[in-house]
Amino acid sequence: MCEDRAMSVFPHPERHRVAVLVRHGLLPIELGIPHRLLGGARDAAGELLYSVVTCSPTPGAIRTDADFTVNVEHGPEALAEADTVIVPASHEPDEPFTKGGLGPQLAAALALVRPGARIASICTGAFVLAAAGLLDGRRATTHWSSCERLQKLFPEVRVDPDVLYVADGPILTSAGVASGIDLCLHIVREDFGAAVANSVARRTVVPPHRDGGQAQFIERPVPEPGISGTGAARAWALRHLDRPLTLRELAQRESMSVRTFTRRFREEVGVSPQQWLTQQRVERARHLLESSDLPVDRVAAEAGFGSASALRMHLQTALGVSPSAYRRTFRTAGATAADPTADGDANGAAERAA
Repeated sequence: MCEDRAMSVFPHPERHRVAVLVRHGLLPIELGIPHRLLGGARDAAGELLYSVVTCSPTPGAIRTDADFTVNVEHGPEALAEADTVIVPASHEPDEPFTKGGLGPQLAAALALVRPGARIASICTGAFVLAAAGLLDGRRATTHWSSCERLQKLFPEVRVDPDVLYVADGPILTSAGVASGIDLCLHIVREDFGAAVANSVARRTVVPPHRDGGQAQFIERPVPEPGISGTGAARAWALRHLDRPLTLRELAQRESMSVRTFTRRFREEVGVSPQQWLTQQRVERARHLLESSDLPVDRVAAEAGFGSASALRMHLQTALGVSPSAYRRTFRTAGATAADPTADGDANGAAERAA
């Protein structure tokens, strides 16, 4: 190992290095999310893929919004080595945020981030990125209750209040606490593929995929007592993605009219049934491309796209790559022909448990 790696603050610098930059007012749950999801990601051989450390502009005891502190061992030097930097939120009430108004210690810390490193925020951590000028001209989001304030303070930022997370080049922002999970799973998918991300999600018992464009604030996420939901139809659809599925069919599974089903579906899921089906089919195709030797036209059929050309179009739209390029990047070593009903769909574990 070269000398600079030997002196690394990361216990395993050969892995993808993630630095979580915290400050006073830290929400402990947001610190736990990257450590649990990224820190738990493993390859097919069971080897960990990320090395995750916590750092602060000033090492030592960091106040949280709970009744305990967190002792942070590492200072900003970790940022100089990191491949990915994650900035959680703070509930410190007097934190001033203006353009360039980070405070000298936090500004100096962020200045150490390597060019080309990926930088992400959870919840109102987006205000740190905006104050550092990292969001200028970019699309971004934060918790829905803070979007108006973010837009007012930083008019150069294109704030989108209606999404779970945004990836704009190497800068990523997410909405409230739970969307930090979606953001981290997105990072794992982008780095190591859907199969690894799905494995992390199963171990954490969360849905493997909620699309970033899904609405972050849904008026009625849980049906009121006595009102039917759409969960059974979704679970059924996931078992039959390989066949054409109509709105009328899905509505009949819940004994609803198409109009009522469509409205109820959007209220519960945040997107239309057709958008949701397309997301699930893309995830099924990704899983099959990674884990099987099936030809592209068979993958298209098993995922419900019908033809290889339709699969190419949807994969290009969703990921910006062709099926063959995706397979070359994320093909699981030693994979064999996959069972198309195996776990790998976007919400498989969660829907089957419903």
